[in-house]
Amino acid sequence: MKKHWLCWMAILSLGTAGSTGAEKKTETPPATRKWLPATPKKLPRWRGFNLLEKFNVGRNQPFLEEDFRLIAKLGFNFVRLPMDYRCWIKDGDWEQFDERRLKEIDQAVEWGGKYGIHVWINFHRAPGYTVARPPEKTSLWTDPKTQEVCAKHWAEFARRYKGIPNERLGFNLFNEPANVETNTYVAVVRKMVEAIRAQDPKRLIISDGLQWGQHPILELRALNIAQATRGYSPGEISHYKASWVRSENFPFPTWPRVLGPNGTLLSPHKKEGSHPLIIHGPFKTDTTLRMRVLTVSSRAVLAFDADGHRLWEREFRCGPGRGEWKKAEFKPQWQIYQNLYDRDYYGTIPAGTKQVSVLVADGDWLQVGEIGLTPSQPNAREDSLTLSQAFGKKPDPIRYVPGARVTPFQGLTVQDRAWLWRQNIEPWKRAEAKGIGVMVGEWGCYNKTPHDVVLRWAEDCLANWKRAGWGWALWNFRGSFGILDSERTDVEYEDWEGHKLDRKLLDLLLRY
Repeated sequence: MKKHWLCWMAILSLGTAGSTGAEKKTETPPATRKWLPATPKKLPRWRGFNLLEKFNVGRNQPFLEEDFRLIAKLGFNFVRLPMDYRCWIKDGDWEQFDERRLKEIDQAVEWGGKYGIHVWINFHRAPGYTVARPPEKTSLWTDPKTQEVCAKHWAEFARRYKGIPNERLGFNLFNEPANVETNTYVAVVRKMVEAIRAQDPKRLIISDGLQWGQHPILELRALNIAQATRGYSPGEISHYKASWVRSENFPFPTWPRVLGPNGTLLSPHKKEGSHPLIIHGPFKTDTTLRMRVLTVSSRAVLAFDADGHRLWEREFRCGPGRGEWKKAEFKPQWQIYQNLYDRDYYGTIPAGTKQVSVLVADGDWLQVGEIGLTPSQPNAREDSLTLSQAFGKKPDPIRYVPGARVTPFQGLTVQDRAWLWRQNIEPWKRAEAKGIGVMVGEWGCYNKTPHDVVLRWAEDCLANWKRAGWGWALWNFRGSFGILDSERTDVEYEDWEGHKLDRKLLDLLLRY
């Protein structure tokens, strides 16, 4: 294997582009592409994509040289390979490696070198850990045997690729570690790092942040490894109508957007406490209040009061079969139904009201996903506000000022580029200042989010990352998050190299 890589590196040094037709199409010969220096303390601004051929054992396909050629042709210089370890084991035995499948990964690393593209090897599913389904049978965080096996896998990759410069290859340990204590995670990472460095002492190693890549891990500094964050915030934008997350109650995406208060309202019987949604006026005219009810748990009485007087209430009872709800869902762990209504209900706020309280007066809990207020006057339009959903959180009060210049709902957080910086950049900049290299390992929007919203949100993300000096990798190149063959219904695609190209998204990426 070492001889193989030495030959490959020699070819690059001679500037040989190869002889296949695909290679001849590349505008920039690989030998002229600049390799960027990479250290654990400072990662370059790589920009590129995730490639998913071995994302799950159910697909387990060879990577495609054509992807590398096209990525290079477009001017990008990075790919991440999120992979399922079951793709390279024999007959389900996690201690036996399938050399034929490993050579398919070797090919991808080699093509990265050929086309001037840095490659990350990532265990999206590692022995004993995954964010996907089904879960692993053992726990990487607690089981010593599982840790031994996982270290054996990383040692094999380190052995195979020893000598390939860090400018061309990095090891991204585990995808989005979550639900694990920091000290426990650091102890496991230490074992993996030791296994890798026993084979290849200088290999570039990267950990994703904790809690699905969101939080930097300062405790890893002693191991001299870089870290990767994510670009999926807010999830209601990036994963609208995505089947693999609980997206059924996500509001229709807008960007920028006013972040409404909590709309998950609990009854007085709940131990977490019952807190109404308060809307301050004064209401100068009669005003129609619209409440969009989402999920109801078992039974709940929704009501609203005006200056302490009950004006409206309605009881919701969940059950099987057909009803007012759109979906009936039985929860066996509690032996109750939690049904999705997704319907609007209306009441009238009298003129002169100073304060309205929306609450669950009895029962369990329900979600109000949106409120709308329409003053009773000629040509009046409804002012609507999307509410967030967080169980047990007290809703922030709203002040309603109809006709206000920016928004009629005062005192609320506006999610925009500045908000993204505060929430998602500043904590990682503090980590970077302590000597931790940072990159955005995954980001993007699922193809059900309206394209105009995608472009506005994506530009704010990209502008922030450029300002921060960070690289990024879109999930994915071809497919529902990508620039090719994304199957969006609101895009006018361009025919390009046998694919459907989202030119507007590509042009945006190239600007950053």
